[in-house]
Amino acid sequence: MVGSSHEALHRIFQKDPALLTRTLQSVLRVPFPEPREFAAMNVDLTEIEPIERRVDTLLRAETDEGAYLLVVESQGKPDERKRGSWPYYLSYLYEKYRCEPVLIVTTQSSATARWASQPIHLGVRGCPSLTVRPFVLGPDNVPVITDEREAARDVPLAVLSAMTHGKGPQTAPILESLAAALRTIDPDSAAVFVQFVDSCLADPRAQQMWRDLMTAIQYFWRHPLAEQVREEGREEGREEGRAQERAESVLRTLQWRGIVVPDVVRKRVLSSTDMDELGSWLDRSYRVADAGELFGEGS
Repeated sequence: MVGSSHEALHRIFQKDPALLTRTLQSVLRVPFPEPREFAAMNVDLTEIEPIERRVDTLLRAETDEGAYLLVVESQGKPDERKRGSWPYYLSYLYEKYRCEPVLIVTTQSSATARWASQPIHLGVRGCPSLTVRPFVLGPDNVPVITDEREAARDVPLAVLSAMTHGKGPQTAPILESLAAALRTIDPDSAAVFVQFVDSCLADPRAQQMWRDLMTAIQYFWRHPLAEQVREEGREEGREEGRAQERAESVLRTLQWRGIVVPDVVRKRVLSSTDMDELGSWLDRSYRVADAGELFGEGS
């Protein structure tokens, strides 16, 4: 189970290696050849005993131009030690496998992205013996995907978009479009992507919105991520606890979207114990412009 944004930001490429080369080509404009196949590799770069060195994700991509080693490093904040370890990783991998290594850094921070994108020069100043130029995927270049059709065309890229842009005014449409797109893929893959996104949402309101969306389509409740919530629900009364949670989700969503909720609407929502009815209201809460529209025509 993924428990942190660090893990999610590189493991998504283990889940869908082709996403890595697509982002190299379309986001970073790197003329990377189209791979025929991928193979996951041992991430442990430890040599003999004294120092353990381990990359986050390591993939081998076979192309018509030869094999490449794709090194993915998830970076939360600047770390000057990486300016020594990253050149080591690439040199070690080239020496061991005689394949061209490519370093890709993923981050949720624009400041970290700017830091990571700076070339690493080793040797005489102005005339280095070794230069490393990391490719960086972050908030400034990963596309913001808020359209359901665009999200459905490339679900892994939409997941990366949500993981990277998980805060700010565009959070709601990003998460809503991804939630709709997840319905178009197999449930097992969708459940993994749900966990990746959940672990990357640092804003508690955004994370709650995501869990509300996933509750509505059952992915959150079927995933181990929800085990603690399920246990709490059992203690409080199974159906009653879930109905109350869903009712509160409806109201939270309206509040998140800046829609005023009159007392009469609030009381009706909180008094309902019909899960299907509450599910319909939750779906509408992401689209209505006025709280009175929540109950549909003729309410």
